[in-house]
Amino acid sequence: MPDSPTPIYLLRFTGEDRPGLTADLSDTLAEHGATVLDLNQAVIHQSLLLGVMVALPVDAQDADAVLDVIRSAAERNDLRLKVRPIAAADYDAWVGMQGKPRHILTLLTRSLSARQLAAVSRVVAEQGLNIDVIHRLSGRPPRTDDGTPQRACIEFSLRGEPIDAEAMHLEFMRLGGELALDVAWQKDDAYRRSRRMVVFDMDSTLIRAEVIDELAKEAGVGGEVAAVTAAAMRGELDFEASLRRRVAALAGLAESKLAEVADRLDLTEGCAVLLENLRGLGYKTAVLSGGFTYFGRRLQERLGLDHVHANDLEIHDGRLTGRVLGSVVDGPRKAELLEQLAAAEGIHRRQVVAVGDGANDLPMLNRAGLGIAFHAKPIVREQAEQSVSTLGLDAVLYLLGVHDHQRLATPLQPAVPADR
Repeated sequence: MPDSPTPIYLLRFTGEDRPGLTADLSDTLAEHGATVLDLNQAVIHQSLLLGVMVALPVDAQDADAVLDVIRSAAERNDLRLKVRPIAAADYDAWVGMQGKPRHILTLLTRSLSARQLAAVSRVVAEQGLNIDVIHRLSGRPPRTDDGTPQRACIEFSLRGEPIDAEAMHLEFMRLGGELALDVAWQKDDAYRRSRRMVVFDMDSTLIRAEVIDELAKEAGVGGEVAAVTAAAMRGELDFEASLRRRVAALAGLAESKLAEVADRLDLTEGCAVLLENLRGLGYKTAVLSGGFTYFGRRLQERLGLDHVHANDLEIHDGRLTGRVLGSVVDGPRKAELLEQLAAAEGIHRRQVVAVGDGANDLPMLNRAGLGIAFHAKPIVREQAEQSVSTLGLDAVLYLLGVHDHQRLATPLQPAVPADR
C-alpha cells in the first residue's frame, strides 16, 4: 500500500452462488486498480458470502464513483452488497493483531446442536479469544437416519491467548460430559501442519478388548485378571507388577488359544478407515503396547502397521509358562520408544501423534506433539492434552485437519464427495 492516505472499504457480497462470480467481481476491482487487503469466501447450501477488503487509489469523490460501478457489478450478478468504510486507525489496529498467537479448536460430536455450538462459543468469548474462521470438516449429514454411525466436526481458527487456559480446559471437559461432545485445542504452528507419524496403544484403542482379559477367560481366571487390569488402567497399580501378576495366572494355557482369541478380536469403530487413510497420506504408524507381540503382529498384517513393540509371552512345549520374556513395555518404555522411532524416521517428536486409553499411555501421550486420550479412563482424560470420547478412531483425521471429502476411499467406507 502507498504511504499516502488511501480510502479502504470492506465489501460484503451475499446471494446465490454460481461459477464465475468471484472472477467477474475481481475484474471490476482490477479495472480501477484496487489493492486487495483481505479476502474470505464461503458457500453454504449454494448461498455465497464473500468479503473483500480493498484500498482504492483515488480521492474520496472518485471513490464514490468506483463504488457505484462495484454496486452495478453486484446487481448484474444478482448479489446484495454492503459497503463499510474502514478508518485508518481501525485498519492499523487490525494489522497489529496479526502477531497474536493462533490456535485451532476442533469440536467433535455425533450430531451438532445449536446448544453445543453456543456453549463452546461462549467459553471462547469469555477467554478473550477472537474467532477468525469457522468451517466444517465433516460431510453433509443425511436428512434422515440411514443407520450408519453419524459424526459432526467443525473447526475454529482462533486468535489470541486464553485468559486462563486451565480453567478453559476444565470447562470444556465439563461440557463434554454434559453435552456429549469433545473439544480439542491445538496451537496453530508448523508442527500441527506437519505431523508424520501416529503411534497407538493396542488394547481398547485399536481393538475393542483387553487381550489379557480374553486370555484369562480361556484359562478360567477371567474375573480375577479383569479386576487387576481395570485397576492398572486406572493408574491404581504399578503396570509392570500388575502385568507379571496377570501373566502368571495364565500359566499352562495352550499356545493354540492365542490364535483363537486373535480371530475373535474386533477393531474399534473407525480403526480400519483411519489406518488406511494414514497409510495413503504417507504417515508412519506403530503399535506401542503393554499387551503382547503375537496380537500386535496379527494387527500389523491386517492394518499395514509399520512398527510393533509389545511384550513377548514365554511359551514352552506348546503352553504359556506364565512369564514375560525380557523387559516389560510399560508407560516410560512407551515414551522412550516414541522418541526412538521418531529419531529413526528423522522427524521431531512434536511431529508424532500418540493415541491411547490407559494410565500407562500417559507418558507417550505427553511426549508426543499431539497426545489423544481415546475413550479413556477419567485420570487419562484429565491429564492428556486432547480427548476423544464421542466418535470412532477415525476422528483422529479431524485433529489432523483432514476434511471428510479428502478422505481416501476404503473397503469399509466410500470417498465422500467434495463439497463447498
